[in-house]
Amino acid sequence: MNDQSGHGLNRRQLIGAAAGAAFAAGFHSESTAADKKETNVKNGRINQSIVHWCFAKHWTVEQTIPIAKQLGCKSIELIDPKFFPLLKKNGLDCAIASIDMAPDPPFVRGLNNPKHRKQLFKATRDAIDACKAHGFKRVIAFTGMADGLSNEEGADNCVESLKQIVGYAEKNDVTICLEMLNTRDDTHPMKGHPGYQGDDTEYCIDIIKRVGSPHVKLLFDIYHVQIMNGDVIRRIQQHKEYLGHIHTAGNPGRGELDNSQEISYPACMQALLDVGYDGFVGQEFIPTRDPLKGLQQAVTLCDV
Repeated sequence: MNDQSGHGLNRRQLIGAAAGAAFAAGFHSESTAADKKETNVKNGRINQSIVHWCFAKHWTVEQTIPIAKQLGCKSIELIDPKFFPLLKKNGLDCAIASIDMAPDPPFVRGLNNPKHRKQLFKATRDAIDACKAHGFKRVIAFTGMADGLSNEEGADNCVESLKQIVGYAEKNDVTICLEMLNTRDDTHPMKGHPGYQGDDTEYCIDIIKRVGSPHVKLLFDIYHVQIMNGDVIRRIQQHKEYLGHIHTAGNPGRGELDNSQEISYPACMQALLDVGYDGFVGQEFIPTRDPLKGLQQAVTLCDV
């Protein structure tokens, strides 16, 4: 899931951005002096992507591009469509596009509530149009907060909403990916989402099955699935035909993919390969230390 960042930078953020610019420039100059083909990706069987909102306070999109290319990542995702031409110019994909539900984050007002459909359908169509124009293939979707709706009513509404919009996605060859989020972590607004209705993998899969279109799939966020359901590899195997996109982060804490967290990411990546998954894996952890070193570690770990 994503945070629509980039509005109204404060002084601290501006200083951080300036530092990030200097850092990125230095990193790029070092990479151009070295063999540009030498990246952190050696096997390349997993298509990796950087989820920009996690790193936005460190690097702009422009600064992230040379970093992504040097690390061997093929995509920068969940960014404003105004950056899509820049990604294309630099040979990068946007693995999954965000939707703009301002003033709220996009996961608040979702598919489960008919009163949001007018704004939601426009935001989704706009994202689909931007993807179609640039050859990108996926748009994110959310159930939304329960807001007093029963799980049954929320699911029925999600199915109806998706059935109304999926034809537009099919016509433009774009897949809508419904994200399951955890409701357990209440320590940070981007680590967990108390009140979110789609907090169970099977609940989201059932909605997708009921829609019955190959252009509606699951955004399988390993971090969120681990928190709410666990048994990650078995779920990858069981739901392989519904996997539309993958996200990573360390648990607990949504930090780096290091030895302080509990998920075996190499095993999860191997499971994805075993079931024939050929989509993208987005690195969506919140850095707690040097962001570049954390990304280098994560990219290497997932390059099975």
